[in-house]
Amino acid sequence: MHKSQITPALVTRLLAAQFPQWAELPVTRVELDGWDNTTFRLGTEMSVRLPSGDAYTAQIDKEHQWVPILAAQLPLQIPQPLAKGTPSQEFPRPWSIYRWLEGELPTIDRIADLDRFATDLASFLHALYRVDAVDGPPAGPHSHFRGGPVATWDAQTRAAIAALDGQIDGDTATDVWNAAVEAEFDGPPVWVHGDIAATNLLVVDGELSAVIDFGCSAVGDPACDVPIAWTLFHGESRHTFRDALGLDDATWARGRGWALWKALIEVHHALGSGAATDQPGWLRMGWRKNATAIIEDVLVEP
Repeated sequence: MHKSQITPALVTRLLAAQFPQWAELPVTRVELDGWDNTTFRLGTEMSVRLPSGDAYTAQIDKEHQWVPILAAQLPLQIPQPLAKGTPSQEFPRPWSIYRWLEGELPTIDRIADLDRFATDLASFLHALYRVDAVDGPPAGPHSHFRGGPVATWDAQTRAAIAALDGQIDGDTATDVWNAAVEAEFDGPPVWVHGDIAATNLLVVDGELSAVIDFGCSAVGDPACDVPIAWTLFHGESRHTFRDALGLDDATWARGRGWALWKALIEVHHALGSGAATDQPGWLRMGWRKNATAIIEDVLVEP
């Protein structure tokens, strides 16, 4: 089933069949619902998330098992699973109902103080990294290898650099990528969120209030949580984020590599599909500017 076929009407039918106590509540689309899942608001106090493809179904059981454990040890709100739907003829994948979290997506104009926002996000990540990671799920397909080696995407990244020859500084991009691959992770595995982007954060009154969507969470290398240093932060706030997280040079280099990979793939995909790079791909990920500009920033700002 394609993402475009996941509609409010479908959700209403699923609720009627499996959770009739909620079937009369209104189902409405959310502002941005990401790639892995299609998300709707259910009434005023819940949300419904349905995997957009078969590759994302493993995230359902993971979130139901681990999110309640993580939530008890974190300083900000994260989604609370309430019920799990089962595959059916109407929808062939498992799906979830969560407690609704109030807030807005943190566009630059909605953030009261970007430096403070950077510090608050770093504090959240510090708390996440302190959670006991024993028995947690190691990085793998369920997390799209977030938490694993950035070198997992070595061939794809080098191919994208070659394909964009003449549009980006290929030599510098290769240098940045080589540095990321060579800075191998040798620390203790920690819990990672895996997709720290503006679309997975919420603000209330301009301040960070919640972190959502733990579908890419795993146990491994925290460098995959660093790309927001380029996709949202800039200038002083970028340095504030790095200092507050206390990142060493190797982790920063790998995080820079993750940011480069993300932006390269977005530009390459947009060109391959015939879409301009300022189309909604980067907007749907909550980036402050388009992927080409992010690449330039990554290459210029270490």
